[in-house]
Amino acid sequence: MAATAVRYLRSVGSPTAATRRDEPLPRAASAPLRPGRPALRAVRADERLPLDPAEFRRVLGHFASGVTVIAALDEEGPAGFACQSFSSLSLDPPLIAFMVARTSTTWPRIARAGAFCANILGADQGELCRGFAVSASRRPDKFAGVRHQPAPVTGSPRLADVPAWIDCTVHAVHTGGDHLVVVGRVRALGTDDLTARSGPLLFHRGEFATLAPPGQDRAQP
Repeated sequence: MAATAVRYLRSVGSPTAATRRDEPLPRAASAPLRPGRPALRAVRADERLPLDPAEFRRVLGHFASGVTVIAALDEEGPAGFACQSFSSLSLDPPLIAFMVARTSTTWPRIARAGAFCANILGADQGELCRGFAVSASRRPDKFAGVRHQPAPVTGSPRLADVPAWIDCTVHAVHTGGDHLVVVGRVRALGTDDLTARSGPLLFHRGEFATLAPPGQDRAQP
């Protein structure tokens, strides 16, 4: 089937992966197009429309997400940052993933530690999140006044009063444009049922949000 596709693309004048840009097309490519077969061509990089970063953020901001604090412990002490780009990845083996900017000054410390705890924040922890959202240069000690204890397996900082936490070791790291995709192997996890009753802290269109209490209907127009 692959050979048939290559022959077809050549017959309608489209370069294939087997043809370098500096090589002439096979003779079949110069043959007249068969009736009913449109010319096929790829979009070159210089033909793609530029993407406005502000518009990209505005549109993607419509996707509501939870908020976490990714925390690790290295030889300098605890380190962490607020992260909304977090998700479950695999059940078998148990994996989670988060994304971090390649310019992050906190990520190298997490990488050196080789482990981290993903702390899922609750609805009333917006101020806690803001404290971890600033850069390390502006707030060198983000853990000042923040209660925490060692996670059971890796010893990474497990923040007090969070609805849920996931203790992980770094499983893999992949590049993704200006970010890194960090895959964590789950070693332990747990919840605080009492804290979880308040619901999760959400981030939507540049602002914190929370879920409506269970059973509360929307206001009627």
